[in-house]
Amino acid sequence: MSGDRKTLSLRITGRVQGVGYRAWLAGQAASAGLDGWVRNRRDGSVEALLSGPADAVDRVVAACRRGPSVALVDRVQAEEAEPPDHPGFAQWPTL
Repeated sequence: MSGDRKTLSLRITGRVQGVGYRAWLAGQAASAGLDGWVRNRRDGSVEALLSGPADAVDRVVAACRRGPSVALVDRVQAEEAEPPDHPGFAQWPTL
């Protein structure tokens, strides 16, 4: 990974399912030109992989801490990860 690109795996907890969080995050990431994916988890959290220019990844992670207006984010855990093997941003089914 070069210095100007970043890939993070996120786990977002709180009231983040049933409030449009997954679609909202997909829109944020696509607008920022990021690659990756987002999906709901059966434990009630949202999981995402964000990859792209470091400043754009950081902006989207900051937005994730707020979420869409009806969400209530308790925590965003972020860890470095490997980039996705596909371009673009996708919504994946619940795992």
